[in-house]
Amino acid sequence: MKYDAIIVGAGFSGAVIAERLASQLDYKVLIIEKRNHIAGNCYDYAHTSGIRVHKYGPHLFHTNNESVWKYLSLFTEWSPYRHKVRGYVDEKYIPIPFNLKSLALTLPDSYQNLKRLLIDTYGYGSRVSICELLEAKNPELNKLANFVYEKVFVGYTVKQWGVAPEQLSQEVLKRVPVVISEEDGYFADKYQAMPIGGYSSLIESILSHKNIEIELDQDAHSLIEFDVKARKAKFSQKAGVIIYTGAVDELFSFKFGELDYRSLTFKLEEHSQEFYQPATTVNYPGNEKHTRTTEFKYIDNTSSDSTVIVKEFPQQYKRGVEGRDIPYYPLFDKKNEAIYLDYANHAKQFDNLFLAGRLAKFKYFNMDEAVQNALETSEQIIKQATA
Repeated sequence: MKYDAIIVGAGFSGAVIAERLASQLDYKVLIIEKRNHIAGNCYDYAHTSGIRVHKYGPHLFHTNNESVWKYLSLFTEWSPYRHKVRGYVDEKYIPIPFNLKSLALTLPDSYQNLKRLLIDTYGYGSRVSICELLEAKNPELNKLANFVYEKVFVGYTVKQWGVAPEQLSQEVLKRVPVVISEEDGYFADKYQAMPIGGYSSLIESILSHKNIEIELDQDAHSLIEFDVKARKAKFSQKAGVIIYTGAVDELFSFKFGELDYRSLTFKLEEHSQEFYQPATTVNYPGNEKHTRTTEFKYIDNTSSDSTVIVKEFPQQYKRGVEGRDIPYYPLFDKKNEAIYLDYANHAKQFDNLFLAGRLAKFKYFNMDEAVQNALETSEQIIKQATA
């Protein structure tokens, strides 16, 4: 059978592009997914306790992007949810990101002076990165930055990325804020909510168009060929365009080398108590082997006598090694950025090939950013098709 588009991957990126092409161009679309389920890393399911569990770690939707919010709202209703995170620091649970409440708990003797200094310098309600505080002229602000760096950031980061912090891009450090208020929500976005019924249900709704077919448990890599002379990517089942959302180095058989990723393992636990911890997620920047623990009952708001948590253990990604072969986070450094650029430039040779999503773009996307990227990629394909 001939399809107008073949999409590799049934996560957010692949699903959104499939829906746009099916509804806007009346394309017949085939999605190839190597897992036995849709929704990618956002996949969730009902645990035996009745609590909805995120199989690949917690996914919290938040955005300021009106177009993304309106688009997804076509396929789901929402339940308001504001994510809260605590850090286990010096045997205390403190709000993360570090804020004025955190300051009072960790530096009570300096609290009043530092609070006044922060408000006078940056204004109440502002968010200041550790980088900004380190570069401030006031030495007390530099000391505070170093304190947050040592107590909250460095231990977590070493475990998360498996490298010394100085080896990481400055972009990572810039993502670590100090919030100058008592507001202890993790995100500050206008829209913060969970899809009613879960992410799997949302993706299923997006993929419900009559022109979309899905094949699970199938690896597409052996089915794709590249004709440099014709500037075309070819699939064993003919297609006008191919959209790829997986790891880009794997797509091209690692011809420029392997990209580095971090992987995760998860330990799921059920506890016979109402709640296990004081917030949805607790970060552990200390000597514990895991980085964080998430309690899904806070997210799902299910009535249950027990509760379910998951502990996350970061590890090095190893292709082909079971339990370590899911690439969750691209590892950003100069070596990997150079390798990715080779792949991105190589992909441009093929007029009908489009890369989308975190792994194909080798870029960290939040969910709303992944949806926005998918919408933009769809528009590019639509313009090309209607030109």
